[in-house]
Amino acid sequence: MSAPAPSPLAIVDAEPLPRQEEVLTDAALAFVAELHRLFTPRRDELLTRRAERRAEIARTSTLDFLPETAHIREDTTWRVAPAPAALNDRRVEITGPTDRKMTINALNSGAKVWLADFEDASAPTWENVVLGQVNLIDAYTRSIDFTDERTGKSYALKGNDELATVVMRPRGWHLEERHLQDETGRPVPGALVDFGLYFFHNAKRLIELGKGPYFYLPKTESHLEARLWNEIFVFAQDYVGVPQGTVRATVLIETITAAYEMDEILYELRDHASGLNAGRWDYLFSIVKNFRDGGAKFVLPDRNLVTMTAPFMRAYTELLVRTCHKRGAHAIGGMAAFIPSRRDAEVNKVAFEKVKNDKDREAGDGFDGSWVAHPDLVPIAMASFDAVLGDKPNQKERLREDVSVAPGDLIAIDSLDAKPTYDGLVNAVQVGIRYIEAWLRGLGAVAIFNLMEDAATAEISRSQIWQWINAGVVFEHDGKAVTATAELAREVAAQELAAIRAEIGEEAFAAGKWQQAHDLLLQVSLDADYADFLTLPAYEQLG
Repeated sequence: MSAPAPSPLAIVDAEPLPRQEEVLTDAALAFVAELHRLFTPRRDELLTRRAERRAEIARTSTLDFLPETAHIREDTTWRVAPAPAALNDRRVEITGPTDRKMTINALNSGAKVWLADFEDASAPTWENVVLGQVNLIDAYTRSIDFTDERTGKSYALKGNDELATVVMRPRGWHLEERHLQDETGRPVPGALVDFGLYFFHNAKRLIELGKGPYFYLPKTESHLEARLWNEIFVFAQDYVGVPQGTVRATVLIETITAAYEMDEILYELRDHASGLNAGRWDYLFSIVKNFRDGGAKFVLPDRNLVTMTAPFMRAYTELLVRTCHKRGAHAIGGMAAFIPSRRDAEVNKVAFEKVKNDKDREAGDGFDGSWVAHPDLVPIAMASFDAVLGDKPNQKERLREDVSVAPGDLIAIDSLDAKPTYDGLVNAVQVGIRYIEAWLRGLGAVAIFNLMEDAATAEISRSQIWQWINAGVVFEHDGKAVTATAELAREVAAQELAAIRAEIGEEAFAAGKWQQAHDLLLQVSLDADYADFLTLPAYEQLG
């Protein structure tokens, strides 16, 4: 007997949006409902497995490559599916949310790929979730334009052959979409909402454009989670009637557990895999989260002191390149988060040099491409990769067989010759409050101190505050030794809140969500029970 047809999903506690009926059609919602019915139970099991694995790490303070999958790692014969033409050259990728202006600017940026982000660069308000889908549909039908009310400037798409290829990033497995519920009142996972609406409306349209439904998969913690995505892809392609293998997925290796399963993740997705990406801030956050009981040897210094040349970060990135190229997959490097200053040429000069050095290093290490957060950085990153690639679309032939990474190398945090500082604590509080305040107003990508910050940077900020306090870190400050305590964090946060009030004025302060952001940062930084994700309690407060 076949399964009963799913009941229509209910839109709950959401103000109607202009044009939402174009996205939330009965047919699209029936598809999302079917994804939910078939795959949410397995998603739930995998979230439980995450908690069990985290408890095991707390007990042992170590990780290793999986003995039960050694045969996959040791089998030299398998490869991922060949890259489609639209994804073969990925030398520069720009990231950003799917608001209307960003959609046009990112597609026009000159980058080869745009990571259209429904995840860390987008606060998941119902408006962002639905209208982001509208904007992508409009981009593919070339019915998108935008005029900035403040400046009067108009934006329109360049010719199709000049536009970046879109790789869309849905939300991570841990997030629910509270505004879309099944007949039992159960919210649908945000990942299935984002993926389902995008795939249903655009898969065939993208094929007609010579591209396809391409995805970035965030926050993956194991090959079993990659297997679930693969099952979803197989089902979705049959459901809408596109050939198997049309989907391509690039997995962000941004958790410490996934770093031990790169081969296995590619293997599970091999018919749909495109590559792996080195996601720096979430990776550091994951190390703190998983090894927070591990004592002094796992205490990270200030986030800005953990460069990609740190031995444990070098082990991670070089293993990623070797693994990808051994399997015929793209290796995509990390983020250049700098936002150029319109007022300070010296700031730009120093930052551009840092970006160039970072991208030169990645291209030299064998990466096939890298990320930037601003269109002005596209030419800099492009020059770094052009110098190494020339006319070649990638450098997958560089197998990096010189790389050998032992299990302990990936978690050798104490190999880094840097210590937490008082200024690092202040910066973590500053960035945390300013980012969370913007997120609560619906903004997921926020320029703070000339850097494009997203949810991953807020996660590392609050995690470092939590870790330093719980480890009893001692800072040097004004010639004195100062211990990291909850009282010190509250004092720094109060000073920052007062500084923001003085900086922006009473009226703007009252109109924002500053006190709320301050309180939430302290909650997730000081609670004895460490929240798995800052965005979980924050989502409860999101309008």
